[in-house]
Amino acid sequence: QVQLAESGGGLVQPGGSLRLSCVVSGNIFSIYAMGWYRQAPGKQRELVARISSGGSTIYADSVKGRFTISRDNAKNTVYLQMNSLKPEDTAVYYCNRNPPRPSWGQGTQVTVSS
Repeated sequence: QVQLAESGGGLVQPGGSLRLSCVVSGNIFSIYAMGWYRQAPGKQRELVARISSGGSTIYADSVKGRFTISRDNAKNTVYLQMNSLKPEDTAVYYCNRNPPRPSWGQGTQVTVSS
């Protein structure tokens, strides 16, 4: 059974940075595309960034140029480096395959506020 463990969230001021990590267990990590998703209060979950098994990346327009997704297949880990954070980035962030599996982890809360 695949398990997803997100970490690295927190409270940060506008303009600050955070690095999220997601450790994936229980399956062959390297062959799957992975994504970072987020869900803000009252909104639907959305895809923020995606990285293919080969390392190609795509980003939502709202984060392009500020966020960077990467992966370390040896560690079964996907990362999201978030720079120049804005209050509208406040959300719970999740990782999952892309397209996502039905089961999600607990996510990690990111709050951007002064």
